[in-house]
Amino acid sequence: MKILLPPSETKRPGGTGAPLDLGVLPLPSLAEHRAAVLDALVELAADEEAARRVLKLSERQLDDIAHNRALRSAPTMPAIDRYTGVLFDALDAASLSPASRRWADAHVWIQSAPFGPVGALDPIPTYRLAAGTSLPGVPPLRRHWAEATTSAIADEAPSFVLDLRSEAYVGLGPVPASVPSAYVRVVTEQGRALNHFNKKSKGLLVRALAEDRPRIGSRRALLRWAEGRGIVLRETDHPGELELVVAE
Repeated sequence: MKILLPPSETKRPGGTGAPLDLGVLPLPSLAEHRAAVLDALVELAADEEAARRVLKLSERQLDDIAHNRALRSAPTMPAIDRYTGVLFDALDAASLSPASRRWADAHVWIQSAPFGPVGALDPIPTYRLAAGTSLPGVPPLRRHWAEATTSAIADEAPSFVLDLRSEAYVGLGPVPASVPSAYVRVVTEQGRALNHFNKKSKGLLVRALAEDRPRIGSRRALLRWAEGRGIVLRETDHPGELELVVAE
């Protein structure tokens, strides 16, 4: 099983790892796409005013331009530790056991805008780039990433994909029809969508999976595990979706 997570716009600064090495990232067929976005971000960062305009930054966010300028030389840290915000705070990867962190590394991909999918423990620098940004010199990110990422996932052929991404990041790499998958929506018992608890609930779900380290290769196996864990995951009228039911 692979779990697809969205990234977060908020990130932990710093790091102690060596500079970014695109060669260690998963789905190596995406190497040229990754390099193209990195080159465009670094080049854009050389013009502060243009970078502010394209990235829609305020005066208080000018450090993000410097981060982009240093993408190829900045220190790195594991992706699952780099991202902060509601989902990643609920996941709280730093407090997981070493075995659970290794499980996450083997099973979790985080769909980033500049790097495409990265593994949980893959070392990445801090950066600023959202899914909807149009960078000079490369096609719109959805067009740049979607077909190539879908093809790379098809080549990887995971037994099952649990898709916890936001719709914007699904657009950067739709799961191919050849791979069994389920897209998760967070709802109340009555089926009402819960935006407020959406990210937190997904973070807690991934934490529970990492703690238990189950062997899951299908939707049925996932539902069996969830039932044993007291987590309400249920089928919907849409074959490609599951609902994660939480209390308000």
